[in-house]
Amino acid sequence: MKMSLAQRVLLSWIFALIFLIMLVLKLDSKIHWNWFLIFLPVWTFDTILILMLVVKMAGRCKPDFDPRDGEQSLKRRLWYLTALLLKLAFCLTLCSRLERLTDMWVSVVCVPLWVLLGGALVELGHSVFHYRRD
Repeated sequence: MKMSLAQRVLLSWIFALIFLIMLVLKLDSKIHWNWFLIFLPVWTFDTILILMLVVKMAGRCKPDFDPRDGEQSLKRRLWYLTALLLKLAFCLTLCSRLERLTDMWVSVVCVPLWVLLGGALVELGHSVFHYRRD
């Protein structure tokens, strides 16, 4: 399944809009849903992204795949998968904190987010200051 850029952007905006509407309704006390239900559009979108990444990474197992073509691509996709899993961990710990299922500090809840942001800075620095050695 190959999605065009316009379809991917539209899908992202739809899930973000649904999440923001549900978040505003929850914060205004118009709905009394569980925080895990409020974050459901975020997790649905992340699940779609994870499935697409896994399918693309599994495409490397084809017999006609040339391993010289995709070394950087594989590392980048592994970073994307790690980033999505860190975002998922942050959302889960945030929801469990908001529902008072666990009694942990907010700084502990934000650890996956901080690791994600640190990794994003490293990725940005690597892509900006990377040079090829031939």
